[in-house]
Amino acid sequence: MNGQIDFELTTSYLLARVSTAFRNSFERQMALIDLHAGQVFVLIELWKEDGLRQIDIASRLNLAAPTVNKTLGGLEEVNLVKIEKGKKGDKDGRVRRVYLTAKGQAIRDKIERQWLDLEADFLAGFREPEIVNLKDLLARLHTSFTGRQMNEEEQ
Repeated sequence: MNGQIDFELTTSYLLARVSTAFRNSFERQMALIDLHAGQVFVLIELWKEDGLRQIDIASRLNLAAPTVNKTLGGLEEVNLVKIEKGKKGDKDGRVRRVYLTAKGQAIRDKIERQWLDLEADFLAGFREPEIVNLKDLLARLHTSFTGRQMNEEEQ
């Protein structure tokens, strides 16, 4: 093979393929409730702390501001969030804060059901010790890629 690597045998290749397969499954599962996968992660951040600044959502999710802006636009369009400009405590009046609507709070139950169905499907056949080990390995990979450790709540 002239010293060339066999990509299919590398961990990176396998991780990329698994990530793609999972993302596709996740998109299909969330489409059942008319959401995109990226929107779910924004909602999760808002369920943890409502009224976040748009820039804080981008930072927490390690996403570019334009990506978050587009995602929020979609969530606002279906009345899951409302976006307000500036608040008394904000030094910069251009700051945009994002708040869940009643519908945004209520959709959590549907998302949780879809999430648990997906998790049950992709973890079928794994024993509990393997699941614990997988979570640890994924958290370590996340830290390696992002430079920030996941807290216990995120794991």
